[in-house]
Amino acid sequence: MKVLLNTGSTIDEGRLAKGGNKYSEEYRLECAVCWLSPSNFESLGCPEKVKVTSKDEKHSIIVYTKCTDAMMDGDVFMPRAIWSNVIIDPYTFSTGSPLYKGSPVTVEAAEGEVLSAEDVVLNLYMGGK
Repeated sequence: MKVLLNTGSTIDEGRLAKGGNKYSEEYRLECAVCWLSPSNFESLGCPEKVKVTSKDEKHSIIVYTKCTDAMMDGDVFMPRAIWSNVIIDPYTFSTGSPLYKGSPVTVEAAEGEVLSAEDVVLNLYMGGK
């Protein structure tokens, strides 16, 4: 399913990040998640997890799902954290900040592990070292 990804801070993401808890299970459960509208959630088969893939199809990440009326069909939300950073468009258009809003992505039901923040860094950015 092709959708637009928006990212941003949540109250709990900020509380945990500022409190130095980025490697905690609580942080992973708060931030390694993709919010979906009920209709989009249903059309994916009501999955526990989804794989979100970048527009260029070079990067993807498996995260938990959250079905919520706060989302409109065709839009998804992920807290701004390492999981969403894997798939957002890195181009800054000379602003120094990537686009955190309106990035085209693909979302599909998935099986597999939702990586911890530490494992995302080690496996995706450090080449598995």
